[in-house]
Amino acid sequence: MTPLLYLVHRMPYPPDKGDKVRSYHLLRHLQQRHRVFLATFIDDPADEAHLDALRALCPDLYVARLNPRWRKLASARALLTGEAQSLAYYRHAGLRHWVQKVAAEHRPVASVVFSSTMAPYAQALLPRVPMLVDLVDVDSAKWTQYAPAHRWPLSWVYRREGRRLLAHERDMALAARRSFLVTPQEVELFASLAPECRDRVEAAGNGVDAERFRPDPALPSPFAADERAIVFTGAMDYWPNVDAVVWFANEVLPRIREREPRASFWIVGRNPTPAVQALASDAVHVTGTVPQVEPYLQHAAAVVAPLRVARGIQNKILEAMAMGQPVITVPSCAEPIGATAEQGLWRCDEADCFAQGVLAWLADPARRERLGAAAREHVVQNFSWQANLDRLAAWLPTTESS
Repeated sequence: MTPLLYLVHRMPYPPDKGDKVRSYHLLRHLQQRHRVFLATFIDDPADEAHLDALRALCPDLYVARLNPRWRKLASARALLTGEAQSLAYYRHAGLRHWVQKVAAEHRPVASVVFSSTMAPYAQALLPRVPMLVDLVDVDSAKWTQYAPAHRWPLSWVYRREGRRLLAHERDMALAARRSFLVTPQEVELFASLAPECRDRVEAAGNGVDAERFRPDPALPSPFAADERAIVFTGAMDYWPNVDAVVWFANEVLPRIREREPRASFWIVGRNPTPAVQALASDAVHVTGTVPQVEPYLQHAAAVVAPLRVARGIQNKILEAMAMGQPVITVPSCAEPIGATAEQGLWRCDEADCFAQGVLAWLADPARRERLGAAAREHVVQNFSWQANLDRLAAWLPTTESS
């Protein structure tokens, strides 16, 4: 098989959070036709336990360890140099040397970059090694979006990062053979911010593992017998997730419990921040890392994704729908998935709407079950990893001469 470089900013195993789910499936897809040389970072000590499993999956592997304290200092220095802080955070001499050594010894047909922060390693190999970039989302726009929700000086730092990162994304897209974003909406957003790149980017959507995430009533319930559990899943050190659960616990849950005192809110996901941990009460359960999210989704009375500062295709929504659960989310997260209310995807952007939607499902489990079946059918038909990632793989050369 032809050699290929794959550069990922976060170890793509285990596939237990949004970006890692996509980067893992992209790795497996690339391995169908290529010998993959994978360079990646560990940014969570818990991932050390999975390193042997990743090496068994991909033997040609280089893993660099990130020390968050030192990396944050490097990022801070970028404020003085005019560079995007994200690029400084992921700069690593050892990883750069390994990439150059692989390029010299194995002559990869291309490099595939997952996240714009890894692009400098591949850009150093141009034009000898063509580059494909999976941006996933327009990261620069995320930083800009964070700014109004924070006070100065963080608001200034976030706006600055948005501008600097956009300049990098633009240069990278112009240098790449092709760049990809997760939805047509993200493609249009990037094209509006960088019009000169419009013809160089396209959408390659997410998928869902419909065999893993499927209804299974035999899964043991983590909830009390008379509990009406409302579930949110996600990495709980990711700021949009933190914002979502804090808002829901404070603004929506009290309205639900006025009508249904047995309702409880379950926040299921790794690394809960202090702000998330502070929500814990008789009515709010913060689990931290769990062995499987499937039992929580299987036995939830309602699943919500009130992501007020997120876009793109949310894996958490696809997984819940594949488990036969309808989901209530914000319009910006519902639009890329394309399901209607009758296909199990309800759109809300206010607290009263979320509360009324949850209460409707608590009052009529049979209706929720019907909507859940339609939700699963929609994602199984429309969100195949193979089909979506084929769009990216079609741009890869297959031989050294090509």
